[in-house]
Amino acid sequence: MPNFSETPWNVLSTQPVYRNKWIGVREDLVEMPNGRTTVYGVVTCSPCVGVLPFVDPHTVLLVKQYRYVARRVTWEMPTGGVHAGETIEAAAQREITEEVGYRAGRLTHVCTYHTSKSVMDETAHLFVGVDLVKAALPPDETEFIEVRPFPFAEALQMVLSGEIVDSQCAVPVVAACPSTPCWRGVGIIAPRS
Repeated sequence: MPNFSETPWNVLSTQPVYRNKWIGVREDLVEMPNGRTTVYGVVTCSPCVGVLPFVDPHTVLLVKQYRYVARRVTWEMPTGGVHAGETIEAAAQREITEEVGYRAGRLTHVCTYHTSKSVMDETAHLFVGVDLVKAALPPDETEFIEVRPFPFAEALQMVLSGEIVDSQCAVPVVAACPSTPCWRGVGIIAPRS
């Protein structure tokens, strides 16, 4: 008997449905491993980046903004899309500069992951930024944000309590914490004695 869990689906046809400068939507007719067909909707967008900026070993900068799709105000770290021809590191530096007014002297890659494995084709590249240097770029035309420093311990509590629900912020906060089992040793936070 074939192992259907590892068998790729065959795309029989693809129909573009919608496109703007941020996303594309398409409808695929696919043949599943059992021979049956189904229609599958896919949202595509460019890769994205996020930077958790540390102003010192115990303080991070977060941005507050209203998120239209979530219909709520959120605290999160600087994030955004990678522009055509831009490296992920250059995109990360651009986003942190646009959103909090700093460049990172050092970026440490935390992880790369798919933001939604079922209906969205988007890959996030997440970093921790340290050795911040003042810099300035104009914000994106759709961003109206407030920037505030937080003790890292408070940002971690905001993730653990569900106040921060954005995965692109939650993942690096947890990964940067030396007291969590998944700590990647990014060398940012000096444990308090």
